[in-house]
Amino acid sequence: MKISDSSRRSGLSIDTLRYYERIGLLPRTARDGGGRRSYGADDLAWACFLGKLQAMDMPIRERLAYSRLRSEGDATLGARRTMLEAHRSALVARQEELRALIAALDAKIAHYRDRETQRGDSQ
Repeated sequence: MKISDSSRRSGLSIDTLRYYERIGLLPRTARDGGGRRSYGADDLAWACFLGKLQAMDMPIRERLAYSRLRSEGDATLGARRTMLEAHRSALVARQEELRALIAALDAKIAHYRDRETQRGDSQ
């Protein structure tokens, strides 16, 4: 598939796909007779996963490390799993932090609602 199709299906911009290829996150893509990139199903699946890692705020250096391990094959399955588990733990901690922040906002919003109601009652 063309880069535009891969971009649309992966959710990554064309520039991001080119950048990821340039820095080694995506393998060098096959080219058609006109020199245009031609992505296969495996390329698309990997690009989609890279998009998820990006959305999870995994730093680019960690994505690069993960990609290098992936390119080494099954011998690195444990190391890749460990990386993902560590990142998952960080996401869960962030989720708890966000819950606390949302609770603080909810309390402040309730405070303002109460004050508005009291003000309306006294007028």
